[in-house]
Amino acid sequence: MRFQFNRFSVLITIAAFILISLAGCFSAFDTKFISTEKAPAAIGPYSQAVLANNVLYISGQIPLNPETGVLVDGGIEVQTHRVMKNIIAILEAAEFSIRDLVQCQIYLANLEDYQIMNNIYASYFYDNYPSRVVVEVSKIPRSALIEISAVAVKRR
Repeated sequence: MRFQFNRFSVLITIAAFILISLAGCFSAFDTKFISTEKAPAAIGPYSQAVLANNVLYISGQIPLNPETGVLVDGGIEVQTHRVMKNIIAILEAAEFSIRDLVQCQIYLANLEDYQIMNNIYASYFYDNYPSRVVVEVSKIPRSALIEISAVAVKRR
């Protein structure tokens, strides 16, 4: 009896190979969900951060007081400081530091606040700055003036 290859059997073989390869990748993928009371609880169906292997993905942080869950009073200065403190609390809960940040996405309700935000943001870093994007958006949850999400990579 002779086995004949047809397109269907070749496709099945390739699909099986891909699935076996992917299964190996996912089994080696270590994921941990990060949560701390030192940063505001998530206000939706998301985690404060997710650690995947040595990469920490921090969800967008708005200037909520971690103890009350209420938006902090004050302008862009106060709100930027609160967001940065929330990010640092999440980094520390995952045993990272601000020096591990490699990328930040900053959303401003008003791009006129850029310079003030930029000066405060820069004050939290010692030397090398993460890559970054800053955009103006039409609205931020809870009518905040700023939201920042970030990615950090653990130094080995």
